[in-house]
Amino acid sequence: MCKTVVFLLAAALAFGADDPWAKVKELKTGTELQVYRRSSAQPMSVKMDELTEENLVVINKNAQVAIPRDQIDRIDARPIGRTRTITDTAAAQKDAATDPRSNIPGPNQPPGAMHQSSTTATSGVAWTKQGFETIYRRTAGSPPKK
Repeated sequence: MCKTVVFLLAAALAFGADDPWAKVKELKTGTELQVYRRSSAQPMSVKMDELTEENLVVINKNAQVAIPRDQIDRIDARPIGRTRTITDTAAAQKDAATDPRSNIPGPNQPPGAMHQSSTTATSGVAWTKQGFETIYRRTAGSPPKK
């Protein structure tokens, strides 16, 4: 009898480790998701709310929606906290001696006035989000259809 209990316990632990729904359980509330449903060609772009054994509860356009597990083909999640910062800086200098346009007086300058050298600088920062990663894909042994 002791061997049977050990075997059943080991089988239960092994099943839990291979459970594709386990990764979905680890997601935090607010995680961005793309949920691919069986009946739709386009994924739903939603945020994670909560998870039960039967449903994935998400926020879709400020409304809470429960999606039955048996209707989900795939779930992709965007990792939280991983953004990439891109900094761009450029500088350009105009020199009155080499720029022929600098010899033309501006609208508020008297005739014969010369432009002086000038420097223009621009800079920008952009944050890019990490791409989505597939965390759940329905398998042949996934929950039975009801």
